[in-house]
Amino acid sequence: MAIHRIGIALVACLSLLSCLTAAGEGLLPSVRSRLPERAVVRPPGVPDDVALEASGAVIGEVRLVRVNVFDPTIPDENIPLFRFINRIHIVSRESTIATQLLFRPGDRYEASAMRESERRLRSNGYLADALIRPVAYADGKVDVEVVTQDTWTLKPQLGFGRKGGSNTTSVGLEEQNFLGFGSRLAFTYEQNVDRETRTLEYKDANLTADHWQLAAQVADNSDGAKQALSAERPFYALDTRWATGVSLRNEKRIDSVYDLGEIVERFKTHEREATAYGGWSAGVHDGWVTRWTGGLTFDERHAADVEDATTPAPQLPADRRLVYPWIGVELVQDDFREERNFNLIGRVEDLALGWQAKLRLGLATQALGSDRDAWVFDGSASKGFGWNGAHTTLLNAAANGRVEKGALADAVFSVAARHYWRQTSRNTLFTGLSLDHGVNLDVDKQLTLGGDNGLRGYPLRYRTGQSRWLFTLEERVFTDWYPFRLFSVGAAAFFDMGGVAGSSLVTAPPPPEPPRKVLRDIGVGLRLGNMRSALGNVVHIDVAHPLDGDPSISRIQVIIQGKRTF
Repeated sequence: MAIHRIGIALVACLSLLSCLTAAGEGLLPSVRSRLPERAVVRPPGVPDDVALEASGAVIGEVRLVRVNVFDPTIPDENIPLFRFINRIHIVSRESTIATQLLFRPGDRYEASAMRESERRLRSNGYLADALIRPVAYADGKVDVEVVTQDTWTLKPQLGFGRKGGSNTTSVGLEEQNFLGFGSRLAFTYEQNVDRETRTLEYKDANLTADHWQLAAQVADNSDGAKQALSAERPFYALDTRWATGVSLRNEKRIDSVYDLGEIVERFKTHEREATAYGGWSAGVHDGWVTRWTGGLTFDERHAADVEDATTPAPQLPADRRLVYPWIGVELVQDDFREERNFNLIGRVEDLALGWQAKLRLGLATQALGSDRDAWVFDGSASKGFGWNGAHTTLLNAAANGRVEKGALADAVFSVAARHYWRQTSRNTLFTGLSLDHGVNLDVDKQLTLGGDNGLRGYPLRYRTGQSRWLFTLEERVFTDWYPFRLFSVGAAAFFDMGGVAGSSLVTAPPPPEPPRKVLRDIGVGLRLGNMRSALGNVVHIDVAHPLDGDPSISRIQVIIQGKRTF
């Protein structure tokens, strides 16, 4: 009976999506914020990349073309309102763009440096797109044009979101391209299920021409406070030879332990963390990069009862003090592919298909000030596969935790697979499966499953345990509807199924009715791609219906949230 209901619902959803696709046809020629036509085709007389590299050509002039939020060369964008927005927007400065390029006048021409520079520029939220191409060639010199288009980056924030039956509200002001320098300055107030937070943040990813970055955060919360500071010169490009940095964090908060979507324990947490590191690499060789890092980390946590609690927490997390040197290695394969209408709507996406793997291993000892002897490990790996243009599979795995007295402690092992079947240029069937397994988790670490992390028909943090799994099947539609040249529109019909195993609770009373081991939901959603703003790429509006769970769950769950992907 349940399968029958699922089939009927999915057929109805797919019919609705087909109507939406048809309705979008012909409204506008493109859902993409287009760059000027001069940036699309290589001019006559300019050899292709292979010929330029073989001839030993060097870069001559580097021309920067910076397009505003709206492009007045497009008739639909040359209207009074859009011209006014352009006038009050500060376009990214030439120095902001130039410092991110991986080539300079006089360098040998390398197509790989052009493509990686494009990816670096597009990774910034304040740029909608970036395109680099040779525009002239003479006497062994090739002139290069760099075309970028800004997004609107000043956001008076008045937000509302809903997921898992709980609301989130926020008020604030955020600027992601302060005075055109590419730095982020934000003041926000947010109220969510955990706490009220007032936060002041600053981040400058282009602090100097040598690619130093600075980030600072101060938060005053209803249940504590947070201060964080980091200064770093990262491996900013594949061929970067060295990196170094330091980070500090001090945070006090009240943590909650959940079961069936309800808080069953609360306790105060005070965490302090500091890390300093340095790194070295030999650069790119045959499309591969190996990076070595080493550093020192201080990690301390203390837990205590909440003063106004009616009863003390049954079991507080054990205090932790770890001081450990560590060494890390990272392997990166230079294999990227440009996509559109993949995880975003309309925008160009840089999809990493090559191997990306890293491992960090540290040794905490009492001789260095730790409260125990332990090995600390943290690693991840990912790989993508493209199959005949229509199918793409992305795989990733991760592991982190400790080894104490010969046994794993607070360890989590994760694997995930995502498959994209591009049925047409506007329709994609997405399939996702993720599994997380915890071993001897600390009391304050829960693996949760609910409306806030993929099981959309249920309250947030509805189930908790030592292990969890989630399967998602989603038919995605990318329409050509581009209302007011501000939003691109998509839609989805989905089926989620997941479960947990092993209780993460030590003393919680058993529920009156044991929850089902497998939970399922179906639903439909609207997607609004935010083409012009640097903040929140895709707005999700989902309506989900749970097929299992206890009778207290609402039969209709509404989820409204901004996400980075479809």
